[in-house]
Amino acid sequence: MTKRDLVVKIAKETDLVQNDVAEIVQKTLDNIAGELIAGRSIELRNFGVFEIKVRKSRKGRNPNTPSNEVIIPERTVVKFRAGKELKEAVEKLKPADFK
Repeated sequence: MTKRDLVVKIAKETDLVQNDVAEIVQKTLDNIAGELIAGRSIELRNFGVFEIKVRKSRKGRNPNTPSNEVIIPERTVVKFRAGKELKEAVEKLKPADFK
């Protein structure tokens, strides 16, 4: 599903104009990104938590030349941890349906 698909679906379900829904969706995403960039986590009850984590520096190897070690520098990444209801709903899915 793309952002556009989401906008169309919400507009149909709420009888709102697609342009208004698109603006609301974009503002929501902008605010989530802004909070993460500021170093704060976002908690959406029953959905999940977005947070910034620091991934430690580590050694890596190129599979083509395993004798050469490369230092992968520390960096910040966005992590998502699913909420209880989302996690339970996903656990009910059958893995065979996604192959």
